[in-house]
Amino acid sequence: MKIASIETGAGPSIGVHDDDGSVIDLRSLGADVPIDLRGLLELGPEALADIGERARTSGTRLDPDEIRFLPVVPHSHAVWCAALNYPTHVKEGNWEPPSAPPFFLRVAGSLCGHLEPIVQPSVSDRLDYEGELAVVIGRRARHVPPSEAYDVIAGYSCFNDGSVRDWQRHTTQITSGKNFAGTGAFGPWLTTRDEVEDIAAAQLTTRLNGKVMQQTKIGEMIFGIPELVNYLSTICELQPGDVVVTGTPGGVGARQTPQVFMSPGDVVEVEIDQVGLLRNPIVREES
Repeated sequence: MKIASIETGAGPSIGVHDDDGSVIDLRSLGADVPIDLRGLLELGPEALADIGERARTSGTRLDPDEIRFLPVVPHSHAVWCAALNYPTHVKEGNWEPPSAPPFFLRVAGSLCGHLEPIVQPSVSDRLDYEGELAVVIGRRARHVPPSEAYDVIAGYSCFNDGSVRDWQRHTTQITSGKNFAGTGAFGPWLTTRDEVEDIAAAQLTTRLNGKVMQQTKIGEMIFGIPELVNYLSTICELQPGDVVVTGTPGGVGARQTPQVFMSPGDVVEVEIDQVGLLRNPIVREES
């Protein structure tokens, strides 16, 4: 099942992708169905599957061109982002390979949805793309062994960890450059885990104006999904709707010769096999 957080004109809701290409509005199923993704995931995997079946038989269908896609989890409890998690990215930056997963946090206001504009800040022209896989947690979990990590995952999505490079390097802590308003993107779908046969074999591709800038297999990560879930769940309890963004491969714009940054009028895409295609135009922040 593919699920999206959407805005229909009648308020935020959840949409389920149907085989005919339409989007089924869960608001039409009645007041007993949550209309925010965190609330839906809180019900557990069996309830999620049941709601999916109800949607296909009785839900109102919408034209995807007539809805607005929100970030997949609009108000996540936590968005954990891994840094330096692909050998190609470590090599292009001439960094030492990490001995443990480095993480930083992104705030909800730094993210937009599919087809929404990514915003180049008025104080910088060094907005870089970072195509990544996002893992969405499906149930509360603490101290998860790597062998059980996939059991706590609801599904996967595409993520663009848009980075304001000059502000990122103001200090040794990179969080500033990772949290400008509307610089990242998340979506369009939460693709449930059962829809993806082997996520490690899936290919991630980032394109800027149609040109391939990054391409890798998910399985080439330094710390795989089980290790990331184990590490974070040791730090704190993971909650339904928490997001684990798994890192970007080599090919970022700041390491190109000459450097390549996203500019107003550009279109950036992040595509992951079986998961989805996230597309966003770039605009300049208004003064």
